[in-house]
Amino acid sequence: MVDLHVQLAPSHPSGLLLANPVMTAAGTFGYGIEYSQLVDIQRLGAIVCKGTTLKPRRGNPQPRLVETASGLLNSVGLQNVGVEAVKKDKAPVWAQWRVPVIVNIAGETIEEYAKVAARLEGVAGISGIEVNISCPNLASGGMEFGTDSKIAAEVTAAVKAVSSLPVIVKLSPNVTDIGEIASAVSGAGADAITMINTVMGMAIDVNGGKPSLGNVVGGLSGPAIKPIALYMVYKVAEIVDVPVIGCGGISCAGDALEFIMAGASAVQIGTANLADPQAALDVLNGIEQFVTREGIQNLKDIIGIARV
Repeated sequence: MVDLHVQLAPSHPSGLLLANPVMTAAGTFGYGIEYSQLVDIQRLGAIVCKGTTLKPRRGNPQPRLVETASGLLNSVGLQNVGVEAVKKDKAPVWAQWRVPVIVNIAGETIEEYAKVAARLEGVAGISGIEVNISCPNLASGGMEFGTDSKIAAEVTAAVKAVSSLPVIVKLSPNVTDIGEIASAVSGAGADAITMINTVMGMAIDVNGGKPSLGNVVGGLSGPAIKPIALYMVYKVAEIVDVPVIGCGGISCAGDALEFIMAGASAVQIGTANLADPQAALDVLNGIEQFVTREGIQNLKDIIGIARV
């Protein structure tokens, strides 16, 4: 019997044990509830719900999605129901599930991050927090939290200070040295690191002579960013001592295995979910077939084997 279990928070008192390494990425799987009628979500390693803020958000103006060559530009703007609605309406459903649910949180100031995390404390059905530090920091003139190692560490420490849950920090690729940011959040207490978030980009409607997105710029995801994400996982996995979760352009088992062999302990499936609700389970099935065929007894045996 192949052991696919993954411990995402080995240094945390309660840990965060997953039955397998396949997770869904924030913003691409709703709250999991929407997909529960379509696929067997209980087979997944974990579900990360869409970004949650202190107050409900309406999001950015339309259009919000633009297809690109091998990718997708999105500018949703963190539309969500707010943390209180998540506690009241979503968490009670999650509490009945076997699959752990991790709440992705966002804020415009360090204090907001801490407030959202504090309100999730002790809520049944929530197994962890993923901190999205790719948000504009209004206190620093709109610069992303994740582009400054000092601020990224401060956000991490602020969330850890108010939460007893395992804390995962999701890094932005829009930086000069992602290794510096990763080391900073790891040093500030992050139990694991997700990488990467979307790559900033834009598209122009040549017929209309204006940007294609209502918000002008957006985040690029999908297969087009996979080589970037894979390189960053490879780089960071060898310099931090916490688990790394690979995310970015994964659409099949082969993609997922590349990330695992680069050093990721788990993977998140994102944009592929929007095209096929079965995508994450297809990835899981493919991983199971691969390790069985290759005679691999434990997933740990292939984590990071491609590093030279």
